[in-house]
Amino acid sequence: MTLPRALLISLRPHQWTKNLVVLAALAFSKHLFEADAILRAGIAFVVFCALSGAVYLINDLSDLERDRLHPRKRLRPLASGAMPVPAARLASALLLLGGLGTAMTLGPPFAVCSLAYVVLNFAYSFGLKNVVILDALAISLGFVLRAVAGALAIDVHISSWLLVCTILLALFLSLAKRRHELVSLDEAAGEHRSILTEYTPYLLDQMISVVAASCLTAYAFYAMAPETLEKYQTERLPLTIPFVLYGILRYLYLVHRHEGGGSPTDVLLTDRPLLLAVALWALAVVVIIYGAPGAPVPRGP
Repeated sequence: MTLPRALLISLRPHQWTKNLVVLAALAFSKHLFEADAILRAGIAFVVFCALSGAVYLINDLSDLERDRLHPRKRLRPLASGAMPVPAARLASALLLLGGLGTAMTLGPPFAVCSLAYVVLNFAYSFGLKNVVILDALAISLGFVLRAVAGALAIDVHISSWLLVCTILLALFLSLAKRRHELVSLDEAAGEHRSILTEYTPYLLDQMISVVAASCLTAYAFYAMAPETLEKYQTERLPLTIPFVLYGILRYLYLVHRHEGGGSPTDVLLTDRPLLLAVALWALAVVVIIYGAPGAPVPRGP
């Protein structure tokens, strides 16, 4: 494997779909078809792709010895030796500097939020990942920071309900990933990730159930909230709730019946029913928000 290919794999471009959360504010603020907003949101997306790539390298460096014990992660460029450690350190530093430098072009608030994302991930890599429950919450907060950064990039207000939905959905996916690791690694789970010894499948199932129900409820409240109806001048947004319900139930089905959940991105991209549900939800949201006759153009999602 050549060094450029090893670096590209280590940056995990297939995981950059998580950064699409940055574009949520663009869609929900009714600026989806405005050139300036699209450009600024696109730059924000690129910034978080660079920062998340650096974070993946830092995580791989900190988990190097443990990854070599994992049946799949031992094949990663760093764990397998295809990617030299000094090269990974240099690449992560350049990506961090380049990403944060570009973030400044979108304004200090966006840059501060981007820096907070990096600090959070450093805290996760070197401490929080070994603290029960906080390990999953830290990952979830990373998604919230992405959503907030997307709003700051185009200078709009973001609904508190959307932030609640974001953290609950991210927490749901994080807990499902922990469950997959615990079940798939079995007795070797503690050797790969020490925090897994603090969890049990039963405990994680209970947490997942609570968070999944809370996520659906929060989204339903957002879709039917008076301020949402007033802002978009339509009562049709609750029509998107069935897509969210199906998506959550389908994901639970994959976790429990097909041992999925190890990589939420892989599950989304490989499971056609789930991918279709997400696509239909996104299409329905755009049609309802932008197709509402006579709807005013608000300044926030």
